[in-house]
Parts: sequence; C-alpha cells; structure tokens
Amino acid sequence: MKITWYGHAAFGLRPESGPHVITDPYTPDGVGYAPIRDAADLVLISSDDDSAHCRADLIDGDPEVVNALEVAQSGGRREALGIEITAIEAAEWDHHPEHSVPGQNGMYRFTLDGIACAHMGDVGNPLTGAQQDFFAGTDILFALAGGYLTIELPDLMEMIHRVRPRLVIPMHFRTLTYRPRNTMWIESFLGHFEEEDIDFAFGSSIDIKREDLPERTRVLVMDYVR
Repeated sequence: MKITWYGHAAFGLRPESGPHVITDPYTPDGVGYAPIRDAADLVLISSDDDSAHCRADLIDGDPEVVNALEVAQSGGRREALGIEITAIEAAEWDHHPEHSVPGQNGMYRFTLDGIACAHMGDVGNPLTGAQQDFFAGTDILFALAGGYLTIELPDLMEMIHRVRPRLVIPMHFRTLTYRPRNTMWIESFLGHFEEEDIDFAFGSSIDIKREDLPERTRVLVMDYVR
C-alpha cells in the first residue's frame, strides 16, 4: 500500500487491491498546504462542518464520501466500496477558538491490504475507556501530534501505550506551512519515544506491506506534499 501525506490530517492510501482512499481533505487556503491533486474512489471525513477536515468536494474522481461522525451516530459501522468503516464519536477541544460549542466528529478505522488503519479525526479531549479500546488492534495509527487544538500529548500517549499500534504516523502538528500559535512542532511528540524507535520517511509517500510492519510500536515521520 502506498501512503501519501498531503498535510494536516489528510492522507492518501492506495492499496494493491481495493479503492484509493483519501482521509480528511482540507481547504488549502485555510491550512496552507497544497491542493490535493490526486483523485480518489472513497473519501472519509471526520465531520461535515470543519473546512480543515471535510472538503471532499475538492477531490477529483467523483468519489463516494463517508462521514465518520454519521457512521458513529448510526450504529458505528458502514460498508463502502467493499471496505468496512467503523467509527466512534469524539468532540473537538473544549476551548476551541473558532467554536463557542465544541464540534462533534468521528474517529474511524478501516482495513486495506490486510493493514488495519485508524484515524483520530479531530478529537480534542482525553479519550474515554471506550474510545481507547476503539484503537485496539491497530496496525497504523494516524495520530494527532500537535497538542494545541487537539488532544494533549500525555493523553495521546496514554492511549498509544495501552493499545500499542505497530506504526504511528503523526499528523496535525506545526510545520513551516501550518503554523497556528501554540501548536507544537513534531519534536514535542517525538520526545515521548526512544530515538531508536523513530524513523523519517524523507518524503511525502511511502510503500508499506503488512509483513514489513514492526512488531512493537515505532513512529514514522513523513513530509507533506509540496
């Protein structure tokens, strides 16, 4: 499976077999990252009211769109293009500067090429026991690693230590392009791991096979599409 990080919480996943998936596409002017120019068969969004996470209308290819929040609020499971998507409801940060009431969103999971992938959406508070359990058995975790505006790093690490995903790919952290005040650089997140457990892709795309996944948790830092 080829994984591409476009920036923010948006990834492209192109499996050897199955639909091309894009997660949480953004409004380029809003977050500063380049427009997503790849087409998709399936777009997964964590809500339908956050322009940094829901711009499926900007994705080429006439994709099917699944809102994880709707999935979470209607039984927690849905199938799309042969892929089973599961989701659990979450809330934005209680003190979000752009919203007087924290918005709701969905954290979601799906499997491609036999690899169980989990995306944290836009959760902004400590995870409940049920929310932590939702991530059990994850192979690849797309993790909110910037602190401010999303889950605090100690709360994130509590979940990671509990469920032990095999590979953690950080997202939604401060970069030279995305620079909200108080959002943390990647070094703050990496400080919670041993140096020998951290890898760098040195590019915006990687190829991963299930048999190549580590047995114990490692972190892979990707660059974003320029």
